Parts: sequence; structure tokens; C-alpha cells
Amino acid sequence: MNSIQLRDLTKEYGDTRAVDRLTCSIEPGRVTGFLGPNGAGKSTTMRLVLGLDRPTAGSATVGGRPYASLSDPLRTVGALLDAQAAHGSRTARDHLRFLAVSNRLPARRVEEVLEDTGLATVARRRIRTFSLGMRQRLGVAAALLGDPPVLMLDEPANGLDPEGIVWMRELLRRLAREGRTVLVSSHLMNETAAFADHLVVLGRGRLLADTPMEDFIDQHSQPRVRVRVGAPARLRAALLAEGYTVADGGGDGDGGGPLVVEGAKAEQIGAVAARAGIPVLQLIDERASLEQAYLALTTGEAEFAAAATETAAATGAAASPTTPQEV
Repeated sequence: MNSIQLRDLTKEYGDTRAVDRLTCSIEPGRVTGFLGPNGAGKSTTMRLVLGLDRPTAGSATVGGRPYASLSDPLRTVGALLDAQAAHGSRTARDHLRFLAVSNRLPARRVEEVLEDTGLATVARRRIRTFSLGMRQRLGVAAALLGDPPVLMLDEPANGLDPEGIVWMRELLRRLAREGRTVLVSSHLMNETAAFADHLVVLGRGRLLADTPMEDFIDQHSQPRVRVRVGAPARLRAALLAEGYTVADGGGDGDGGGPLVVEGAKAEQIGAVAARAGIPVLQLIDERASLEQAYLALTTGEAEFAAAATETAAATGAAASPTTPQEV
């Protein structure tokens, strides 16, 4: 197995506990989104896995072995932690060649990853002339160089244009389909929702969630239904009689707009309408977005947050628009 195993992983810097007895597994065959507020311990955890720092207690292993004990680390783990780390005076091709030679990798891999990341046409340019997005692509190319079964990427979409973001999303999915272990740290909730199958969420160094993304959204959001009928007043009365909470869902202001029913599912509201003999024009289950579910869980866990921001986060899951699923 090429899973990443964290067991009671703890890291302290003086009186600050950056990672607090973290236990979880990052499994192959799926993209795991690594989420948490600034200061939650995500970057520290990745550094501990890569042997760039030593844990105060516990362990971090890849395939059951510490990173420092791997004989060919670049063939086992590919990582992107800082896209700015490449030497600006080298060309993209030379940067990758140095990595290939020092890790006993075949020269053909340099050309392959340049093609895979869309950098083949700029391979002779100095890295200092690259945009942030191009540097991100180069960092991904370096991570892929050893064709590793484990990938760890920190904010890989940072600086990418829309085409680059789509490319990154498809790349991550492909790597997971190939059976690799893919761990991606990101603050971009919309993008994480687009590529992740599983979520690991930290807050103040502690594990807050380790669950499939769909389950995470369901666990940290309130279901609601948007329904449009020809006789909204009749449906409202029927719903209130059965104990549902009903609100106006916007519209033309003459009472003909949709109704929003909190804490309900579409099949329940459809059944009420059927019993009352009210034809239904539209019936939609609305789910919270990943961002709303994330804020519902992590409010109060951010190390750096203004009071107004925390208040907004506390109310955002209830007030913000949700993702509709029409039935």
C-alpha cells in the first residue's frame, strides 16, 4: 500500500502545538482535499510527512516507511510545497534535468513531464521570467518526474488561469484513477469541491473531519427544499399544518413565487402537495456548498479571524445560496 499514515502525529514549536495528535490515513485511488483555516497545521503536517521537520511525538509514514528511509524518494513521493523554490536563473528543462540526474531518473522523463504540464514550448526560458501559474506547472512537473505513486500538492491551482485550473482538475482526477495517493491542500473551496473525493479537515492542529466529501456536506448542512406550485397559499397552509417551516423564496412579489421549506427533502414536500391535490411545477432539493459546510464546521477554529468575519461565517451556511438538485 502507498497510503500516507499519520499516527498520533504531534509537532510543537515552543509553547505552540501546531499539530495535535493527528491520526488519519490518506488512501490511494482518490483525491483527498486537505482543508483548514490558516494556522491549522496543514503545511506543517506535509513537511513532517516529507521529513523536512521532525515530529515532537507520533509518526508520519508513506507505505509504512518514514520518508527519510526511502531509497528513491522521488520515485515514491512527488511533492509541490513552494512553486517559488526553483532557481530563477535556470531554464525549466535544466531545472528538471538536475532533479532527474540527482535522483537517477531517465532523461526521457524530463521531456515527458514538460509535455504533460504544457511547458514544452517554454522549456528553454529562464524560470525568473515565468508567471506564477507557469511556476506552478513547473512544480507539478517536478513532482511527477519520478512517476511516483504518492503526490502531495500544496495550493497547486494558485496563480493558474481558468484553462490551467481545468487542466489541474483533470490531472488530479487522472492520477487518482491510476490508483495513486493524491493529497491536495487548498483554500479554494469551489475547486476542491470539483476534484476531491475525500476530505481531511484540520483546526488548530486537530483533526475535525476525515470523511467522503458528500458525507461531509450532508453532515454539516441543513437540507431544504424549494417548491413552486400554482396555489402557493394552499401549499403553505398544508405545510404549516404538518409542522414545516416555510418561507418565501423570492419571485414577483404577488405571492406567486416559490416557497422554501427548511429541514425537509423533496419527496416529503411532494407527498404533502399530492395529498392536498396541488399540482407541483418545480421541486428542488437544495444542498449546501462545500464552502458553507466547511464554514459551519470551522467557525471558531481559525487562528487568525476578525470578529466580523467569524460572525459572517457563523451565519453564512444559513443565509448563502445553496446548490440545487432538481427532482
